[in-house]
Amino acid sequence: MPGMCRPGRQPMRKTFVVALREYRAAVKTKAFLVGLLMMPIMFGGGIVAQALLRNNADTTDKKVAIVDYTGKLFDTVDAAAKFRNERAIFEGEGADRKQIGPRYVLEKVDPGANDSARVSVTLSERVRKKEILAFVVIEPGALETAADPTRAAINYHSESPTYNQIQQWIAGPLNERIQQSRLEAAQLDPKIVREAIRRVGVGNLGLVDVDAAGNPITAAESNMLANILVPIAMMMLMFMVVMGTATPLVNTVLEEKMQRIAEVLLGSIPPFQLMLGKLLGTVAVSLTIAAVYLAGAFAALSWSGYSEYFPWHLMSWFIIYQTLAVLMFGSIFIAIGAAVSDLKEAQNMITPVMLLMMAPMFVWFNVVREPNSTIAVAMSFFPPATPMLMVVRQAVPPGIPIWQPVVGILAVLLATLACVFAAGRVFRIGILMQGKGAKLGELVKWAVRG
Repeated sequence: MPGMCRPGRQPMRKTFVVALREYRAAVKTKAFLVGLLMMPIMFGGGIVAQALLRNNADTTDKKVAIVDYTGKLFDTVDAAAKFRNERAIFEGEGADRKQIGPRYVLEKVDPGANDSARVSVTLSERVRKKEILAFVVIEPGALETAADPTRAAINYHSESPTYNQIQQWIAGPLNERIQQSRLEAAQLDPKIVREAIRRVGVGNLGLVDVDAAGNPITAAESNMLANILVPIAMMMLMFMVVMGTATPLVNTVLEEKMQRIAEVLLGSIPPFQLMLGKLLGTVAVSLTIAAVYLAGAFAALSWSGYSEYFPWHLMSWFIIYQTLAVLMFGSIFIAIGAAVSDLKEAQNMITPVMLLMMAPMFVWFNVVREPNSTIAVAMSFFPPATPMLMVVRQAVPPGIPIWQPVVGILAVLLATLACVFAAGRVFRIGILMQGKGAKLGELVKWAVRG
């Protein structure tokens, strides 16, 4: 009996040998460690850079000319600028006081008998000569309540449209002074009016529950940022892991094919078992990467005091969906690598597959905002998009009915089996072809007829 079982076990043993070899070859390289660092750098690098550069901004004085045709607003803005220059642009106290922002130096320009258009021409030349950074023209009707609301009564001119800090800042003191002047003209007390029109906050709370005694429990405040970031982070993690582990299979198979390494391997293991071994090794690599990132995320959240937002209840679903996604897309990439003869042909065939992988990125905002809408439900049952979108929908409170992720797993499992089966046929034929790559029609014929 042992002797009869051994031949049946031999292919699977060889499959696991290939899988172990692929896993070791991936995780033992420096490229694997570099790849582990790439995603945090890509997603967190911008945040870290902004934090580091926040106190290293340009602190040189910004000179702005102001033309005030009303004759009543310049002093208000000038006083606000002096207050800002003394208080708001410094950090720390005493010897540790450090300037973190530029001073706004305002210059009052007397227009004389010239209109705003003529003055603007003169001041524009001064901006071009770098004498001033920008200039502001306050039209005569800025204080009038009957002014045309579609026409700006205050205009900020600059040749640096992306540097809009001054424009945003200057609108504050100007509008405050204008509103006060209008209220006084209408013989209304500004304090009473401001209190009357003060906005009332609207809390964003969860549902109310009761305790064991039947007493209502105060609803907790919803963390909108966490409710959005958690599902997006899980989707991006799955996307990066699948892309980072499944896509390289094209180059791996193509290299073995071009160097005729595959011919040697096929002398000792059937094509399907070889392909399956590569897929299982890739799955193991993807799970290793995901485990490292998830552990890092939990550690970061715990260190910052937000560990309650780590989605423990979704980890099993995440692992299942990621495994199926790697098997599904990995089998497609293996088939592409076996069917083509050079990198150029491979890149042409990879493009439509990458579009399928990126499909969830096109609708993620709608899915997060309305996870139970028709489009969200329909897209989450589209097998190439199911792994990412189903996890996203589960991560958005209050979740989704349990039957949906279960049916999603079955749909992805069937799609994965179909992809692996078809890829196995393509791999068996294409891996030994040399000289020319297969066309799309030939790939379909191989996958259907074998």
